[in-house]
Amino acid sequence: MQTLFDKYEKRLDITSIDSNIDRIQGFIKQKINTNYLKQIFSYIDFTSLNTADNENDILRMVQKLNRFSENFPGIHHVAAICVWPSLVYVPKRYLDVPGIKIASVAGGFPSSQTFLEVKCTEAESAVEAGADEVDIVMNVGKFLSGDYISVAGEINAIKRSIGNTHLKVILETGLLENADQIRKASLLAMQSGADFIKTSTGKISPAATYRAVYVMADAIGDFYRKTGKKTGIKPAGGIIAPEDAAMYSAITEEILGEGWMTPEFFRIGASRLGNNLLAAITKPDSEMDEGFTYF
Repeated sequence: MQTLFDKYEKRLDITSIDSNIDRIQGFIKQKINTNYLKQIFSYIDFTSLNTADNENDILRMVQKLNRFSENFPGIHHVAAICVWPSLVYVPKRYLDVPGIKIASVAGGFPSSQTFLEVKCTEAESAVEAGADEVDIVMNVGKFLSGDYISVAGEINAIKRSIGNTHLKVILETGLLENADQIRKASLLAMQSGADFIKTSTGKISPAATYRAVYVMADAIGDFYRKTGKKTGIKPAGGIIAPEDAAMYSAITEEILGEGWMTPEFFRIGASRLGNNLLAAITKPDSEMDEGFTYF
């Protein structure tokens, strides 16, 4: 792995990164309008990963997606629905909207603290049940101990087990010690087969941060320029306000360009963001109605 890190060696200037983030924050308010928020809405992975989830809960989610265009004409549907692997069969059976991907967490989510054989089997089973995408968590414990070979081997084995199904690798950036580690984790995941890299499970704090997404996007750009492989990015965890979602979108576009600004390469994950975006889109000139609930 040291060869990989040497190949992409870069001295990260945190002061410069934070200055660029401040600059983006300075102009993003001028960029936010109804059409921009509609675009961001189309990047959402509509997610339910609650301990008490059951078939009826996920069926209600699916029914809301099936009726979405009728209730909100002119707003494009979300990018994906993400559920537990044992509940993938529900959207597979009942989702009627073309274009919405079915995603599932697997691989010992959210801690990644189980046997590799179990991780691969769970990911395979999710795909067999109908998942188009699988979200796993990088083995953070092994990464922090410096066992990069094992971390890479796990990601690669899971990717091989699911074939062409898209693999999103969650770095859990809130547990990584600094920007250099976030960059290393990003490069390691991409080299090992990740189709997307993602900030957080949302189960620990801090979750997504502007700096983490900036560093991840920068690593994606470097990896693309050397390999030609275009890797997606997903800020996730604790993203509630439309303004925050707009910032993550703007950071990604600033670093990677418009070519990344499609659901194929940019996603955003948060449970409450969808309702807040809909409120901002449908009531742009009024105070956000915190009681507004569709999802």
